[in-house]
Amino acid sequence: MKRNPSYLRFAAPLLLAALIFGCSKKEGQPAAPAPAKQAPAAPAATPVQTVQKPLSSAINPGGELDFRKRTDPFKPHASSVAAPAPTGAAGQPAARRSGDQLPIQSFEVSKFKVAGIIAGLQENRALLIDPTGKGYVVQTGMKIGNNDGRITRITSSSVEVVETSRDDSGRIRKRKIVLTLTKKR
Repeated sequence: MKRNPSYLRFAAPLLLAALIFGCSKKEGQPAAPAPAKQAPAAPAATPVQTVQKPLSSAINPGGELDFRKRTDPFKPHASSVAAPAPTGAAGQPAARRSGDQLPIQSFEVSKFKVAGIIAGLQENRALLIDPTGKGYVVQTGMKIGNNDGRITRITSSSVEVVETSRDDSGRIRKRKIVLTLTKKR
């Protein structure tokens, strides 16, 4: 003979009691809803007064925006005062103002050293080092030197620069300067 597990002895009476008491249904009329309480009236919202009247420096008394007194944030801070034109020999003005020069145009062409040449598919480029040690990547057609030099050709071993100048009689003279690539030992 098999014994019933002990939990069935306690579970059976509990289930029976739950079925009897839990399923009882009272029939009757549904309870009437409670009357709604009226909420107390909220006090009227008073506008918050500001401590100080908001002012904008761009609004003039007429209420329109006026930006004439404002500075342009995209303009450089340095003043754009024209520098006096440098004078050459005998007090004649030089051909070019110093403000128009690039840093690569402030040295003589012969003072530059060719550090490397980049051979491209369409156009060659060269790395030139100025006397201060700053490097420039240049290509054909760029201006170089303080005597209106222009790079005319870049080969695999040199850079050719043509300087144009006027002599005393007014004729245009062209001088060709070839900067060669220094060979490493």
